[in-house]
Amino acid sequence: MSPVSLFLVVLAYFGLLLGVAWATSRNANNDSFFIGNKSSNWMLVAFGMVGTTLSGLTFISVPGAVGRDGFGYMQIMIGYVLGYIAVACILLPLYYRLKLTSIYHYLDVRLGRRSYQSGAAFFILSRTLGATARLYLVVNILQAVILDSLGVPFWLTNLVILAMILLYTYEGGVKTIVWTDTLQTTGMLLGLVACTAFLLNEMNLGLLESLERMRSAGLARVFTTDINSPGNAWKQVLAGIFIVITMTGMDQEMMQKNISVKTLGDSQKNMLALNAILAGVLALFLFLGGLLYLYAPQVGVAASGDKIFPAVVMGHMPALLQLVFIIALISALFPSADGAITALTSSFCIDILGLKRRADLGEGAQLRIRHRVHLAFCALFLLLVMVFKWIDSASMIGMILKLAGYTYGPLLGLFAFGLLSKRAVSDRLVPCVALAGPLLCALIDFNQQSLFGSYRIGLELLVINGLLVMAGLYLISSPSKANVAYSVK
Repeated sequence: MSPVSLFLVVLAYFGLLLGVAWATSRNANNDSFFIGNKSSNWMLVAFGMVGTTLSGLTFISVPGAVGRDGFGYMQIMIGYVLGYIAVACILLPLYYRLKLTSIYHYLDVRLGRRSYQSGAAFFILSRTLGATARLYLVVNILQAVILDSLGVPFWLTNLVILAMILLYTYEGGVKTIVWTDTLQTTGMLLGLVACTAFLLNEMNLGLLESLERMRSAGLARVFTTDINSPGNAWKQVLAGIFIVITMTGMDQEMMQKNISVKTLGDSQKNMLALNAILAGVLALFLFLGGLLYLYAPQVGVAASGDKIFPAVVMGHMPALLQLVFIIALISALFPSADGAITALTSSFCIDILGLKRRADLGEGAQLRIRHRVHLAFCALFLLLVMVFKWIDSASMIGMILKLAGYTYGPLLGLFAFGLLSKRAVSDRLVPCVALAGPLLCALIDFNQQSLFGSYRIGLELLVINGLLVMAGLYLISSPSKANVAYSVK
């Protein structure tokens, strides 16, 4: 299929998104933008969150990593399942009991205003870096397969895509994203199933036969038993649990959609349904990765990592499947950024600027401030995607999980201390502790060989970071005058 035809498909898809945004954002206000007027359907939220959780990172990097790690990602998936159960049973009841718009208000109630602002600041840093890295990955592929041949520079592609996202999230926010994410998840899953079916048919393989071929080729290995390896099974499962607890349960973007559901029971059903769907979809992504590495040598494709999936599709699949792939890729692209920009705008307005506490500002003034913040985050995304283009890492999934270990660790430490202890902290010192945790982790990470010999820290860096922050909070705490109403009994 020609680049011009693919470009027209992109424009048509965007037109569909704008139509959904127009239909869902009529009569929208700040409550619509921040929490969807507490009226979102839990089934739509659960299905749409599959696309948000997976994003373009999973769509490209998880199949690509099979050549290096086999099915090792399943170790993290086991942790994901346990993590989602923990979020549904521990964190969601807390958020509903407090009737939160921003989940970081819990830290204000339990620990104090500086703790609250520290948590919100680390969320803003974490989500900004993670979302822009994911966005870069997909924009870069669209650039390579369509726009380079049309002479469109990367910076212009980046600018236009962010302008598109701005247009359909500007008014409706969460109220719109619940519906657009549902559409985008459908497109992503359509591409996944279609490409898998094509490869099985081309190689004339059944399910069991293909798995046996993958096992023979060393692509189906799951568990790593070497305790010194970053990919050790126990490390990966533990990391998976805490990745979900922090990057979903303590992340305003993910929880913003959950708490837009009317009741706690429906929100918990949403989380558990997401858990089941996600496990199946991730398993299918790994299976697709195995098929790609079996098929690529047969057709002379030498690419690996993040490049193998687009190389096989655009070079060796029929035009219709190329079209489906592009739609799926775009469907993976938009949830990477639309929910993130909306959640970042919400968190900055509510947590940093204190918009909900400003009795002196009317609805119109608050709306104007929210619009300016929304525009500012779009501009920041534009800049950071260009920075990731300059870095151009070979495997973005490794980079994003590494960044998460540093930036989500303080959130884990703050929430865990609030839930598990009954001590009061010296609130003014909390920002120093929250910064010290990642800095100590960096020292440990960069001196692993001298500190641990052959042992290598992997994704458990997130847990270490959280424990360091918890220890620091304990040192600046006392056993009296704490608001322990929202600690675990």
